[in-house]
Amino acid sequence: MTTAIPLAVPSFDEEEERAVLDVVRSRWLTMGPRVERFEEAFAEAVGTPHAVMTSSCTTALHLTFAALGIGPGDEVIVPSLTFVATANAATYTGADVRFADITSLEQPIMSAEATEAQIGPRTAAICVVHFAGYVPDMEPFRRLAERHSLALIEDAAHAPGATAHDGAAAGSLADAGCFSFFSNKNLVTGEGGMITTADSSLAAKARTLRAHGMTATTWDRDRGHASGYDVIERGYNYRPTEVEAALGLVQLGKLPAMNERRRALVGRYRELLPARAGRVPFADGDADSRSACHILPFVCDEAGDRDRIRTAASGRGVQTSVHYSPVHGFTTFDAAAPPLPVTEAFSAREVTLPLHPGMTDDDVAVVADVVSSATPA
Repeated sequence: MTTAIPLAVPSFDEEEERAVLDVVRSRWLTMGPRVERFEEAFAEAVGTPHAVMTSSCTTALHLTFAALGIGPGDEVIVPSLTFVATANAATYTGADVRFADITSLEQPIMSAEATEAQIGPRTAAICVVHFAGYVPDMEPFRRLAERHSLALIEDAAHAPGATAHDGAAAGSLADAGCFSFFSNKNLVTGEGGMITTADSSLAAKARTLRAHGMTATTWDRDRGHASGYDVIERGYNYRPTEVEAALGLVQLGKLPAMNERRRALVGRYRELLPARAGRVPFADGDADSRSACHILPFVCDEAGDRDRIRTAASGRGVQTSVHYSPVHGFTTFDAAAPPLPVTEAFSAREVTLPLHPGMTDDDVAVVADVVSSATPA
């Protein structure tokens, strides 16, 4: 059946088309002036002195861990309720990961108490994931990091434009923040990621590592700013393209309005989804108003309802997903995890419903009706 209501769709129009065409006509496609402009604009939006664009959020995370000096013998604490890239990126440095449980079904973000329980003599960093675009209270994590001399990283892949309780932007709340611009994200460039930080040394190290450890880029040499280069690190090819940066500049300008539409749609979902069937997390206070509302997780009261909802949704052309299968359950990580009962309970009951700025209120009503009909009283 044709998908009538997709899970996620990029919000593009003629502006993005013109931006890409301008890049093609310029004949300069690799990392260059648009990347620099996008980095400057993104840093300003987040409120950090530095932003370093990369080829993906995964590479942003890897560069951040590497720039912080994390390596063999170290451990990084991450949630299991995340995309596998969060854990993978830490292991690329030779470090090991330890998984911490989430707080509750209502607050499916890594628990500070569970994180503290995982801190050991080899712990080097804590990576907090802003699940679904909601930023937790970072102060308990900052206290843990300070007390144990640990690095603190935000995996803000879901959270461009989100803020904490005090209004500070996601990406400005730790030693570094890492963002994703994948095709299903709030700000879309196709692929691409960004590191934000106030640490000049971290930013400089990440810039060097993302381009083979070279002291000068192709763009530097083309402009006559360098005639050659040295290689001072064993770096990587994690460079973004000018096409991605051009899309990013347009999307960044639209981000506040797109996020506001997402918040309105989440409010509509909260009104229409049947309470007897389950709940949308983060229902406390003004959480939606501060969130980037990246995805719409619905937690079924009965685990068996998830499959009934997904089957009914597929039959009516409504796309759904699951966020996430716990990382500690994957073969490559299953030996690294303590018991994570709350994560496992959440993952067994969660179904992700469509959410993107192109949706109408009527679309939400259709999805809510699917959930209602699949979970009769």
